[in-house]
Amino acid sequence: MNNEVREQICDICRRMWQMGWVAANDGNVSVRMEDGTFWATPTGVSKGFIRPEQLVRINRLGEVVESSEGLLPSSEIKMHLCCYKERDDVTAVVHAHPPTATGFAVAHVHMDDYSMTESVLTIGSVPVTPYGTPSTNEVCDAIAPYLQDHDALLLANHGALTMGSDLISAYYRMETLELWAKTSLTARLLGGVKEIPRQNIDRLCTLRHRYKLTGRHPGYQKYAALD
Repeated sequence: MNNEVREQICDICRRMWQMGWVAANDGNVSVRMEDGTFWATPTGVSKGFIRPEQLVRINRLGEVVESSEGLLPSSEIKMHLCCYKERDDVTAVVHAHPPTATGFAVAHVHMDDYSMTESVLTIGSVPVTPYGTPSTNEVCDAIAPYLQDHDALLLANHGALTMGSDLISAYYRMETLELWAKTSLTARLLGGVKEIPRQNIDRLCTLRHRYKLTGRHPGYQKYAALD
């Protein structure tokens, strides 16, 4: 299982690099294991060239448990651990700088319209969290109030953060976020975003429950008890 997880992390890292969501040593990925430890990307290593043996295993305090090359976990690991602490259902966290979504974060523009079917169904509204200096507890304090209701966040003047019940889910949410940001930006250039009618948003809520999608979604909690 450990080898499979490490291979998957590296695959996701390379995909993010190829998509242009990270540059140089940007971005970080982590996965929670059944024993309560975490595999995390190391600091100072490009996501485009990362190898499984370079990943670092840490405990819930961020202390290194296993590191074959003496590498240290990403300096952003505090942000990841905050997500795991607040959300028992989260087993994977992805942080990247997808250009368009990050543009919204830099402009402090919330992605809070219900305009694109796929984004409404999967991640809902995405707020811009207050600014926090990267690698410090400021980021944890900034994102903590949003974690119970959101699986995707925009980090002010920084980038994007997504979570999931598995690594693929967390990665897919980052994909959806960036596509939505590109589409929203184009719509704004063409005259403005037109939201989906309320009754159709309600229908999407029902579909989300029917598809048994995991995670948290603002506005969908009232459907959680439906059969």
